[in-house]
Amino acid sequence: MMISLQLASLLTAGSLMVIGAVAVIFIDNLIKKVIALSFIADGVNLFLVTLGYRPGGIVYIYLPGMSGTWFAQNASYPLPFALVLTSIVIGASTLAVMLGIIIILYHKHGTISASKVLEE
Repeated sequence: MMISLQLASLLTAGSLMVIGAVAVIFIDNLIKKVIALSFIADGVNLFLVTLGYRPGGIVYIYLPGMSGTWFAQNASYPLPFALVLTSIVIGASTLAVMLGIIIILYHKHGTISASKVLEE
């Protein structure tokens, strides 16, 4: 039995979110926690892209000579793709800020262990 691309993408997105959540909860290393948060964000982005995908759909560019009704029925939904692009930009800047805070915490406490940083 062959699963569809959309179902495989949904399963992958769910797996990324679950792996990221488990890692955030159970791993003590701050850098690994940041990577786990990145996994969650990537899972959400994949989920949004999968929602906007229409099997057999066309790219949402209206070309000359296309029928308006045919285009509306066959074009994929563009809003999730725009949201994902925005999320990627925000995620990259947030990742840089989190890593900068970890560097400051390392210089102050001498460790990147979350439990040892929270003890002090």
